[in-house]
Amino acid sequence: MTSRPSGPQPRAGIHDIAEELQLAVGMLVRQVRASAAGGVSLSQMSVLKRLDRDGAATAADLARAEKIRPQSVIATVNSLRAEGYVTRTPHPTDGRQLLVSLTDRGRALVRERREAGHGRIAELMAGRLTAEEQRLLAEAVPLLRRLAED
Repeated sequence: MTSRPSGPQPRAGIHDIAEELQLAVGMLVRQVRASAAGGVSLSQMSVLKRLDRDGAATAADLARAEKIRPQSVIATVNSLRAEGYVTRTPHPTDGRQLLVSLTDRGRALVRERREAGHGRIAELMAGRLTAEEQRLLAEAVPLLRRLAED
């Protein structure tokens, strides 16, 4: 009878790597979310971050960028507007549309969440990874970005 060695086993298959990566990224996202808990949902925060990054946009533009239905974006924008995080203004060239923009309160929330997330990841890296592991992770970031790009 043979026994299997304990501890993590190397996995060479691309599907196995993908599964492990998805699990690890999901766990890390949950850690970051927990550090930045608040009354804004993930979909709402995604819209706020997009507006912060890309500037004012129509609901249709946001729906395309977020890859969700326009009705969902409209509901999200309505709830963000009710909380004072976004405002709507007439489109400068198309009177049928409205532009959605961040308010100062919305910008502040994005900044707070971003800093909390960065802080938590930095804390985890400093506490759990050696200097060499941190270097390896830094080298992997561009690869992860390429996987995430459209």
